[in-house]
Amino acid sequence: MSGLLGARTCSRPGEASDLKSPLSAKLREPLTEARFQQLFGDAEQERELLAEPRWSELCRRWKRRTRACSGPGAWRLLLARLPPLRWLPRYRWRAWLLGDAVAGVTVGIVHVPQGMAFALLTSVPPVFGLYTSFFPVLIYTLLGTGRHLSTGTFAVLSLMTGSAVEQLVPEPLGGNLSVTEREQLDAQRVQAAAALAFGSGALMLGMFALQLGVLSTFLSEPVVKALTSGTALHVLVSQLPSLLGLPLPRQIGCFALFKTLAAVLTALPRSNPAELTISALSLALLVPVKELNVRFRDKLPTPIPGEIVMVLLASVLCFTSSLDERYNVQIVGLLPGGFPQPLFPNLAELPRVLDDSLPIALVTFAVSASLASIYADKHSYTIDANQELLAHGASNLISSLFSCFPNSASLATTSLLVDAGGNTQLAGLFSCVVVLSVLLWLGPFFYYLPKAVLACINISSMRQMFFQMRELPQLWRTSRMDFAVWMVTWLAVVTLSVDLGLAVGVVFSMMTVVCRTQRVQCVALGLAEGTELYRPLKESPKLLQVPGLCILSYPTPLYFGTRGEFRRMLEWHLGLRRGKKTPKTDGPPDAVAEPVRAVVLDCGGITFADAAGAREVVQLASRCQDAGIHLLLAQCHASVLGTLTQAGLLDRVTPEQLFVSVQDAAAYALARLELAGPKTCTVWV
Repeated sequence: MSGLLGARTCSRPGEASDLKSPLSAKLREPLTEARFQQLFGDAEQERELLAEPRWSELCRRWKRRTRACSGPGAWRLLLARLPPLRWLPRYRWRAWLLGDAVAGVTVGIVHVPQGMAFALLTSVPPVFGLYTSFFPVLIYTLLGTGRHLSTGTFAVLSLMTGSAVEQLVPEPLGGNLSVTEREQLDAQRVQAAAALAFGSGALMLGMFALQLGVLSTFLSEPVVKALTSGTALHVLVSQLPSLLGLPLPRQIGCFALFKTLAAVLTALPRSNPAELTISALSLALLVPVKELNVRFRDKLPTPIPGEIVMVLLASVLCFTSSLDERYNVQIVGLLPGGFPQPLFPNLAELPRVLDDSLPIALVTFAVSASLASIYADKHSYTIDANQELLAHGASNLISSLFSCFPNSASLATTSLLVDAGGNTQLAGLFSCVVVLSVLLWLGPFFYYLPKAVLACINISSMRQMFFQMRELPQLWRTSRMDFAVWMVTWLAVVTLSVDLGLAVGVVFSMMTVVCRTQRVQCVALGLAEGTELYRPLKESPKLLQVPGLCILSYPTPLYFGTRGEFRRMLEWHLGLRRGKKTPKTDGPPDAVAEPVRAVVLDCGGITFADAAGAREVVQLASRCQDAGIHLLLAQCHASVLGTLTQAGLLDRVTPEQLFVSVQDAAAYALARLELAGPKTCTVWV
């Protein structure tokens, strides 16, 4: 017990201490919270902490917001909301411009076939995928904080949007539509997809107004990776009819994947040999090119644009061989030139699409924020999660006026942008130039492009998502709980649907967090001789435990879900259960437990406490008082102490029972309560 030895005794309560500078001495007296505030804080702050509600904090926040209305405040706000005003003046033109130009053009070349392919996944004509590869990219360049993020069409969102569009605008049962009826159906589906983009954008802007960027943390990494991996399997199965040339209706709802597989197997004898051959040849080219780009990314000056090569070869082959007329191969057809006329979405449709817009908004923000954070950490800069909400919300809402469907950051194009040497958001402008040239002049060259090639592009772009499953063995070794979250989310996405799978994954992930807080044990601490270090008694039998003094640590939040376990564990340690005469001991098996006369509760691990948890502590103080046990609280966070005070803790204990550390509380207990051991209460510094 040498860590508690000293020569001076404690001053009596209310008596002035000669402690002037605790940090200048090797020995000092135990510090209570009140005494600490006298020495290092101010009395007004102490009274606020222990007695009054903290209205001053609200006043300070209000003053900060009102100062933003001044000239300098408005300029700071403009700098925060328009990131190019910050990074463009510091742009290294000679060092970065060439890399941004090459990366932007490379990504733009990939955007063209990928945008058209993902448009088919969304159940809208291919040209609207080009619109979605232009307007959102341009808006994010002006508002986004992710320097290496590539936005546009994304397979997960396209699949979610396509399922919602098929529900909102189902295809007639007959299926044999005239050209006019097909155009009307496509127009209705485009409006539904644009309404989904408008709704998800409005939700993200509302989240930005409420500063809810922190919500991205609720979609953990296992949930996001399982969601994208499961969605990749949905994309693969949904593209099988296009690969085989089977005009099958799209399956939606729960078990859609298995319904689609059953329909494909049933209709397999009716597959189109020409489209099957085109699909096989396309995959035979795209998959090896993808593998080459990954294996030789450090040696290639820029990734091989396998998609655009395949598009050109297939278009030339279909045109020269008249495959559309001779073998009934489905082609893209005419891509309208120019831009669509701006149209405001039908507000009457918004209530119908709100249920589908919410998961789309959450997935958009979660995937984009996680991707931006990964590359920001890799390249040593920071992103603003709330500004990302503004950027993606505005890009979805504004682009919906030009008939775009929901969009977000893309895993494949972001990786491509980084590998091609992109440095800043300026690469997005070069990408927009490529897509713009297709919209204005090069659209007719894609007239004879077979839709089966677009389906192959969809499948080949899922490579990175499929390979996420290779991380499962490492995840199993690292955290079994995260592995369980990954598997539950993936199974829910595959068997049910993307929307329901996301909900199941989030709920299960949050349940694991709650279960972890409820499984935490209240630990008895002992003193390492010759030091002031208190460690769990179970870690070493050599730790010292003073008879009659119990030092407990509760390392988890105290709220309605944990208060029952908190009460049971404290009763067990202190012997407060009915019919229990002696407390539990964590010492040697042959140790004789003595009645507890003083207990030190280390509250350093209690990061927050709600009203129910605070009442539990007050009831514990009352029961300890009735049992003749002196309760001392140590290391209470300011917010926790405020909650306990409002719950009436100071009616049961005095301010002299609140200490700044476990060492101070233990020294006080040893000196004042006449326990076995030294009768001093000085503490090493």
